[in-house]
Amino acid sequence: MIEGGVNLIMTNETKNEPTGGTTGGEAEAAGQTMTEENWNELLKAVFHNGIVALKMSFSDVEGQVLNLEAYGPVFIYRVKDQENSDYYCGFFLRELANRFQSGNSPEIWMASFFHELMKIKGGNSMPRPLTSEEEAKAAVDNVLVPMCIAAVTEEFAPEQVHAGLAWNEEHGPVFEAGFPAITDGNNVCAIPLHLLLMHLQLNRDPSELLLQGLYKIREENGME
Repeated sequence: MIEGGVNLIMTNETKNEPTGGTTGGEAEAAGQTMTEENWNELLKAVFHNGIVALKMSFSDVEGQVLNLEAYGPVFIYRVKDQENSDYYCGFFLRELANRFQSGNSPEIWMASFFHELMKIKGGNSMPRPLTSEEEAKAAVDNVLVPMCIAAVTEEFAPEQVHAGLAWNEEHGPVFEAGFPAITDGNNVCAIPLHLLLMHLQLNRDPSELLLQGLYKIREENGME
């Protein structure tokens, strides 16, 4: 760990269930109490909006909603390219609800993930779930860590960037990255490993979370 302040990045991809309290992106924004009926309507609306958004770029779109214990509803969409190959990508409820509310071109944002996947021809499938600690450790050591280190070092080359595994007392194992040259203020962002692994399982590039955090640090320190 390099010296300096640390921004621990905890995104909004956490479990949301209809508990009778304020829940979910759209419900929180409206200050509503979420009943089970409201919750189901929210899920249907977000799912439908995702289908409509993707159909603005792809003619063949399907999807399903999964409920993951640690993250709540996850929306998995499948689209076909012009060669009829299938591509899959997953999204969290909160990020979709927030994106649709913002009006910040959600159709372009969602399609961008599939366009990135389509750079490799032949289609892709959802990764096989990690069913044991051994499999998770292998994914971290052999895929996640090398991918994240390569991404952050290449993005900011030739500037020196610290990147690697660390331990956070509250959140456990994290991947942290930062700029040793910054000696005043926050110079490191850290993201829990489980969240990075979840992005990998959804066919998302986990290094994007780190790059967003690093650019925020640079902005805070007047480097952008």
